[in-house]
Amino acid sequence: MIALGTQYSFQRFTVELKVEMVGIHEKRLRKCLSKLKGIEKVEVDANSQKVVVTGYAHRNKILKAVRRGGMKADFWSAQNELLNAYASASYGSLRFNNINFF
Repeated sequence: MIALGTQYSFQRFTVELKVEMVGIHEKRLRKCLSKLKGIEKVEVDANSQKVVVTGYAHRNKILKAVRRGGMKADFWSAQNELLNAYASASYGSLRFNNINFF
């Protein structure tokens, strides 16, 4: 129970998510997040599958909303950053038996 006269201090969050997106998932992602109250800004980087959400909604509610939209999502971690850097650096030089694929 909340006592009368208690003031809430709303904290602004910046939540980074790793969301598996293909095709038109960006539009569906934005639609899912637009239903949440307190979302101010959504930035989507489809290449690294990174979504940055800024607002007053709690991070667990944001993750739950994205998952409810049918997308696989998890919080972004330093491991994701390293994997993304490694994949982008070695992607252009993929070789198999001296045959270039890219």
